[in-house]
Amino acid sequence: MQITIATYVSSVGPPALFGAAWEDTRVTAPIPPAHPASPLLQRVVTDGSDRMAWMRARARGITATDVAKLSTPRSIESAAFEKLHGSRFTGNAFTEHGKAREPEIAAWVLSEHGIEPSRALFHAEFDVRHLATPDGLVERSGGTVELAEIKTTNKVWRSIPRNYLRQVWWQQYVLGAERTLMVWERHENFVPVGDPECRWIERDENEIARLVSLAGQLIDVLHARTS
Repeated sequence: MQITIATYVSSVGPPALFGAAWEDTRVTAPIPPAHPASPLLQRVVTDGSDRMAWMRARARGITATDVAKLSTPRSIESAAFEKLHGSRFTGNAFTEHGKAREPEIAAWVLSEHGIEPSRALFHAEFDVRHLATPDGLVERSGGTVELAEIKTTNKVWRSIPRNYLRQVWWQQYVLGAERTLMVWERHENFVPVGDPECRWIERDENEIARLVSLAGQLIDVLHARTS
């Protein structure tokens, strides 16, 4: 089954970062793992099958990756610079290992928790500049949305790192999710150790409000630097 989704249309480059218009284009894409009548389907920016389109769309909004870095006024300045000029970091052995393992871990999440893998980029209900791409998504009976976020690490986690929590709370806000299954797989010298570990993270309205405020400050800085 296929659906028509809305996509961004805008010139490429920082000046158009938050001036993108919407156009109802006849783009067909597989339905994400949600109920066919779900309002979530109206908020799909791109289904993720075209990586370049996904990257362009992410560049024109505030993503969970961006928000994960926001904790201080200085971090907002740094995030704005990176948003406009790009990051010097292009990946390493650890990120490549994570990319290679994610499909395998996602299959475990589907088998154990019934959360489907997802590559789709969504925008928030009331602000199309607020974006998120969860690693997994399911809409349960009754309309409750649950997400999954997948990580690999060479460390033993006694608690979930704070930047990952910010990422999760932002995704919950964008998609209206009630909780997220944080899943991590430990490795030693890039060899997985045992089964993935996981923990449910409940929605936190106070943290979400703080992140939305910080994202607003980031947008203000970006506007000032591109106007």
